[in-house]
Amino acid sequence: MPPRPPPASSSTPFLADVSRFLGAFRWAFMPLGLVALVAVGVHSAADTLDERLLALVDRVDAGFDALVGRYALTAPLVEWVSLEQRTRIARFLALAWELAADVVLALPALGYRESAAPVPAEAWRRVLEPQKAARPTWRQLWSRCLRKPTPMRWLRPLATAAVVLAGACAVARLIQGSVYLSWRELFGDGAADVAARALAVASLVGVLVSLGWRAVLRNLQHADAVCEDAGGRAALRRGLLGCAVVVPLAVAAVVDATPVLSFFR
Repeated sequence: MPPRPPPASSSTPFLADVSRFLGAFRWAFMPLGLVALVAVGVHSAADTLDERLLALVDRVDAGFDALVGRYALTAPLVEWVSLEQRTRIARFLALAWELAADVVLALPALGYRESAAPVPAEAWRRVLEPQKAARPTWRQLWSRCLRKPTPMRWLRPLATAAVVLAGACAVARLIQGSVYLSWRELFGDGAADVAARALAVASLVGVLVSLGWRAVLRNLQHADAVCEDAGGRAALRRGLLGCAVVVPLAVAAVVDATPVLSFFR
């Protein structure tokens, strides 16, 4: 008589049920995760622009003071805008810029949907039943970017990639600081630093692998759909205002908000 197989662990069906239950809500938390990552990246980039915007406001105020200071009638207006007011103006501009970039880059992520692999249908079903148009693949999108280049097709995904990397770095920095401060008294500075850096790199890679590329893909799909609907030369003009909003933030994200090498030093 063959030996009876060992009974399956009672925890396995429970974990499988929990996994299936949570997987049923993937349609909701995946888009929200993409929006959150993009928002964190945009916020990190906008934080680096506060001083630059304040310097710009100071220059405008200096020009205004030089203009009104020439005449005795308007000379009292020189002190019209104080340093505190200029700081508030710069912060308001940074906040407005950040919210506008969130609308441009984060809202398309809400349309992210995952689809199962296509199942070959019978010949009669393909003839009689209309087939749903599948979303284009990476290869198809890349081919269209090369054959039909537009500012929106190129700049939106690149800007998304920049702010996504900045958002992942912000998450990694948070984990690194939390782990180091909580572990250094237990394991010492050296071991806590190594563990904090390792966990920061792991979280950076994990965020990019699980969410980062999906955010870039979704913005590329959105830009491609908008340009395809416009068609012709009209596609070259679509999304120019949004690109003007997000490109400076993307540059700031790459230059000042993505300290990737700091996790290895």
